Amino acid sequence: MAESRKMTTKEVANEKAERMMNGVAYWGAFYRKNPQRFCRDYLNIHLKLFQKILLYAMMLNNYFMFCASRGLGKTWLTALFCVVRCILFPGTKICVASSTRVQANEVLLKITDDFCKNYDWGSDLLNNEISNKSVGQNSAIIEFKNGSWIRVVTASDNGRGARANILIVDEFRMVDLDVINTVLRKFLTAPRTPGYLNKKEYEHLAERNKEIYMSSCWYKSHWSFDKAKAYVVNFLDATKKYFICGLPYQIAIKENLLSREQVEDEMSEADFDETKFSMEMGCMWYGDTGDAFFSFDDVSKRRKLKTAMYPPSSRYKVPDLAINERRILSVDIALMASKKKKNNDASSIMINSCIPTGNNNYISNIVYAENHEGLTTDELGLIVMRLYYSMKCTDIAIDTNGVGLGVYDFIIKDQLDPDTGETFNALSCCNNKDMEERCKVKNAPKVVWSIKANQSFNNEMCTMLRAGFKNGKINLLVSEFEAEEILKDKIKGFSRLSIYEQTDKKMPYIQTTLLIYELIKLNSKINGNNVKIEEQSGERKDRYSSLGYNYWVARQIEIKQKPQNNNKTNVSSLTALARKPKLYSH
Repeated sequence: MAESRKMTTKEVANEKAERMMNGVAYWGAFYRKNPQRFCRDYLNIHLKLFQKILLYAMMLNNYFMFCASRGLGKTWLTALFCVVRCILFPGTKICVASSTRVQANEVLLKITDDFCKNYDWGSDLLNNEISNKSVGQNSAIIEFKNGSWIRVVTASDNGRGARANILIVDEFRMVDLDVINTVLRKFLTAPRTPGYLNKKEYEHLAERNKEIYMSSCWYKSHWSFDKAKAYVVNFLDATKKYFICGLPYQIAIKENLLSREQVEDEMSEADFDETKFSMEMGCMWYGDTGDAFFSFDDVSKRRKLKTAMYPPSSRYKVPDLAINERRILSVDIALMASKKKKNNDASSIMINSCIPTGNNNYISNIVYAENHEGLTTDELGLIVMRLYYSMKCTDIAIDTNGVGLGVYDFIIKDQLDPDTGETFNALSCCNNKDMEERCKVKNAPKVVWSIKANQSFNNEMCTMLRAGFKNGKINLLVSEFEAEEILKDKIKGFSRLSIYEQTDKKMPYIQTTLLIYELIKLNSKINGNNVKIEEQSGERKDRYSSLGYNYWVARQIEIKQKPQNNNKTNVSSLTALARKPKLYSH
């Protein structure tokens, strides 16, 4: 029997290295196919069943869309996917985008503040994988020792130039579609190219880039719904690697991620918004009702204004009037406060910076809005006078029917502001002789437009307002999410302000969102020759009324400014120009 040759030290080391690399290859392949087990075995993170399924789908498919209710932890799951992918696939490049950098940074903060700290030995192993982590307002990146990285990019035209293998768009419905198509998707050029692809026998293992979209549901008229429908079609095609899933709040309650009692309390509140809840919590796409008078598409595309207007303060100076600008303050009046299970209208105030164009038309720019509940007529009247004078307004549109008459009677007298000691001069009516005569202050400026709404006026107002949106003559403030980035650029130290101060600066933008919600939920019906606008049960229309009054006044001003044709034609003189008819014989 031949004696076995004793292996050299080098051969022993090589054999050991080969066995180890074979083990790495085996376990690497296993965990790539079973990412949920990698989370348990390596990161010490134990997942819920739905999280395991979604994580597997994210690893498997090239196109992934998750429409989730609030509280399901979609940002947490996105961050976990990033970590798993970067570890198991060396050299992976991931770009994370959202409507704001703050939202996009949340993905990386889940890694640095949660995964890297709260999972005992799993956190130790993760920290050992990472070579650098930095999450700031201007730059956010996490780099791994194997060459992978995760980076936050700006979802705007300024974000061009980045390159990635995986694109993640968090809250994608808030990002402009053109930015996604022309900027973000262009990041995905060459896919990940591990060294083994240089060998011919492994060419067929080339990888595809990935696109991942996460958000709550939104309106059916929005582009995000069309994208979701396209994903459904491709999801059903077995030849394509698409995945789409929507999970409502009931899953979060079942998995103890959300308190059932908390949801029930929210649903019992007087100002509970069923539509918004169904979209953000119920994972339901919302469409305009058959009787809806204003479409979401017509209204939302007019959100073009980036700069709101505010009452003067130490930080803010109200801009002077532009040439021929009319600054119109409108108020729809309701004095009873909402109570549990009874959602009363509020007093809604809006300011319109009405700017003339070259052809004597006016563009209405709704730059400020606020709502009040439970005020007396004097308290509301004082707010109206404060805003009129401090915001340099030129006109007031006020509902003088019912309780509105009390507010009108307040502003037609000289008033003293008890908080500042400032005296506000009386204001008089400009469009109604009877209302003008109620003002006893001689030479009071005639700037108040008295609105006496009736069936005919309401018909004129609603049709005029809808035409204004369709014809592009009304501009609204952008969303509060876009506003956050704008305010950071405009207000020094905005991020260091208190939550209350930040919210106060975002409030005109938030009120604009609430206005849109209100408009698209209004129903219409034909009453004789007029259109009648009605709110759904439990809904409001105070913001609609205030905007309608405001735009109606803007149109009256526009009509007055247009040159009148006073040249009268003498019909009898035209007879001399008439030619004698030519007779034809048969």
